[in-house]
Amino acid sequence: MKDIKKIIYSWISQRYMNGCSSYNNLEVRKSCRSKEQARAVFNQGNVPHAKGLIFLNPLSAHRFAKQHGFPLVIKPNVSGYSRGSYFPINNFFELWKAILLAKIWWPTTVVEQYLKGANYRVVAIKGELMSVIERYPPTVTGDGTQSISELIDEENQIRKKMHLHPCIYPIQKNEQTINFLKKRNYTLDTIPAKDEDVILFYRISLAPGGTVRTIDKKTIPEINKQLFLDVLGMFDANILGIDVIFEKGIEHSYEDQKCIFLEVNSRPYLKMHDYPRYGEKEDLSPYFDKLNQLDISNADTF
Repeated sequence: MKDIKKIIYSWISQRYMNGCSSYNNLEVRKSCRSKEQARAVFNQGNVPHAKGLIFLNPLSAHRFAKQHGFPLVIKPNVSGYSRGSYFPINNFFELWKAILLAKIWWPTTVVEQYLKGANYRVVAIKGELMSVIERYPPTVTGDGTQSISELIDEENQIRKKMHLHPCIYPIQKNEQTINFLKKRNYTLDTIPAKDEDVILFYRISLAPGGTVRTIDKKTIPEINKQLFLDVLGMFDANILGIDVIFEKGIEHSYEDQKCIFLEVNSRPYLKMHDYPRYGEKEDLSPYFDKLNQLDISNADTF
């Protein structure tokens, strides 16, 4: 079984983790490979996280939904880039559909409570925060005159002029987008109201056209910064990409709002921090200088 897992993890790394950093030793990386591991550490360290369940049998998720209600999130226990994740799930039909699709990625699956709020990737290194970005699903903003199709074209041109490709993808007018709009009774020909934000897909990831915004670290309260550094220490890591949702925003103390830590990434995808759609690009070279001085003897071992 261990040999099979080793092959699977090696394949995932080669196939899906191109451009991801590698500054942690093997033991740290092994401790961060699943949502179940992160949940156990969060629970032990009193880190706020959503009530959830790791399951193999879909009936377990059904019982969880009956006990805790909707909305919920379904995602593979092992994955990256939000692949195989589905949210918000608002009924049992959506729940079972999401379970079947998530299990394509990994046999064990996570069901957990969903929190609507701002989604962040916080990169923490020893003693400080390296970079913080807010992540958005593919979205266009109406001007009262242009159709969604025209707004997509305009947004893609802006991304092209900003040289965000190929890290930040263009928004596609494909079946996925059309079907998602249909759920809101919209089509590509719909003309949104002025300043209306139209989300084009639920996933907050780059592949379907998601974007990022840099967050000025000076705006983050010390209590939040310390919590991120505490999480880094809990895993004894040199660097972690920490995924977290704040109901009001990261600029407010986590104690004054609902907040859930989702997972940690021992090999965070740092490339996207160099391609913000919103906010100023940061100079991260001083942080890389520190990280590159680390001696990670088994960096390429899975």
